[in-house]
Amino acid sequence: MAEAGLARAVASVAAEAAQMALARWRTDFRRWEKEPGSPVCEVDLDVDRMLRARLAGLLPEAGWLSEETADDADRLARQHVWVVDPIDGTRDYIRGREGWAISIALIEGGRPVIGVLDAPARREAWAAVAGKGAWRNGVALAAGTRTALAGARVPTDSLPKVDSDLIAVAKPNSIALRIAMVAADEADLLATLRWGHEWDIAAAVLIASEAGAATSDALGQPLAFNKPDPQAFGVLVTAPGIHAAAVERLSERAAAIVGR
Repeated sequence: MAEAGLARAVASVAAEAAQMALARWRTDFRRWEKEPGSPVCEVDLDVDRMLRARLAGLLPEAGWLSEETADDADRLARQHVWVVDPIDGTRDYIRGREGWAISIALIEGGRPVIGVLDAPARREAWAAVAGKGAWRNGVALAAGTRTALAGARVPTDSLPKVDSDLIAVAKPNSIALRIAMVAADEADLLATLRWGHEWDIAAAVLIASEAGAATSDALGQPLAFNKPDPQAFGVLVTAPGIHAAAVERLSERAAAIVGR
């Protein structure tokens, strides 16, 4: 299947999964914690099974990496790998808030080549194809042109005093949607200073990159996917003109955490 056709098929699968999740949103379903602070619900698992079956039908030779499936090292031998978070932002989903999304990325040779987010409660469908651009609801995206770090918009609940020159804007629980906000010029900077998983960011990083945003880990290093340990130390996504300044500002804090 040609890449453009495959991307459309992935978006269709994501939309189906999104409607499946939306139908059960704000209803009674089982929920628990995989570990303290890591909520999950039965809808996560149902959507995960549906996505695995449907995406395997699109590209049977691709490997699989998902938040809700036990990892299988077989993926490391595959040229293509689906990297999926069936519901990114489960905390918002469980609380009946809108900041959640279905996240699907296709990785080829360690790099995302297709990225799709479907956030039905927000009526948003995001997509990107490597080298072809990024869109929300069919409208092409372009990251902002800010060149000064001071005044940058950050999706967060609060800012530390050291970052008081930045501006907090509304934050969905889904980190993928926060990254996508930079792609849509609704935020200028998204940064995390903790170890995170590839499935949280793979699709959104491609969307941001194709919209012209700068993307890296928290130390300013390039992101790679389908690694043996599918984690990265933080993610930093910014308007391109402030990325270097953001890396510099975060460098001491990031180094202190990595060095622990």
